Amino acid sequence: MALIRTGCPIWTHEQWFGSLFPANTVKEQSLATYAQHFNSVEGNTSFYHIPDEKTVRRWAEQVPKDFRFTFKFHRSISHDKKLLNIEDDLHLVLNRMALLEDKLGCLMLQLPASFSPSQLSTLAHFIQRLPKNFRYAIEVRHLRFFDKSDNEKAFNQLLIENNINRMIMDTRALFACPANGDKIIEDAHRKKPRVPTNVIATSDTPLVRFVGHPVIQANKPFYTPWIHKTKQWLDEGKSPYLFFHMANTVDAPWLAEAFFNDFKQLYPNTLIPSMILPKTHNNQLDIFGD
Repeated sequence: MALIRTGCPIWTHEQWFGSLFPANTVKEQSLATYAQHFNSVEGNTSFYHIPDEKTVRRWAEQVPKDFRFTFKFHRSISHDKKLLNIEDDLHLVLNRMALLEDKLGCLMLQLPASFSPSQLSTLAHFIQRLPKNFRYAIEVRHLRFFDKSDNEKAFNQLLIENNINRMIMDTRALFACPANGDKIIEDAHRKKPRVPTNVIATSDTPLVRFVGHPVIQANKPFYTPWIHKTKQWLDEGKSPYLFFHMANTVDAPWLAEAFFNDFKQLYPNTLIPSMILPKTHNNQLDIFGD
């Protein structure tokens, strides 16, 4: 059955204790508590550090059977070695993530902006090494992959042929907010890619990373088209992954709730994740009434 997987880029934050989480939640239970609200997570931790076997097994035990982890390949594969001579690294990552069994959603390969269409054959060779029993998503940041030319067509075709998702990054709401000296916004502007939002589903589990405006109300005109696109994907039998980011990360759960509250208004008969979050958040009090 087609369904939506949704979540945030992390499953715990110190400012969530007493807001998203009950104040008495112990840190070791934060993943289990997060999984009461969301059915997936974009696990950025694996990009910087490959977790040990004991940790991965513990994560799997803390979430319900319908939860899906979506982890990134380690940066040694994507950034340091740029997909070359990565046999040992790849073997380690794949075997470690396999411990999640059915709770593994997609493995995400985030390529650096320096990785260009001239290296597409390297990417194709890498893809051929991947086991077919996992799902994958690939994010590119080089602008020539977005130019509507043969560069982009060849990339999309490679993904379609291998049933791999083209990760869709939507940072338009973030860049619609001027930094005005705000260090957090400045940092987000510097780190997040300002690339075109080319909407295409190259597999049956399209993956969208939506990076929001710091004022939750300001995101509605940016995310409303994603509500309609998500409904279209569901009608086509696809199961999209939607991950909600914000510059400070703290507000990401309430951005997700705003999205799904509006989704319910537009498509009340569609089965979607239930976003019932605590009303103690500062943005929450301004937006959602009793």
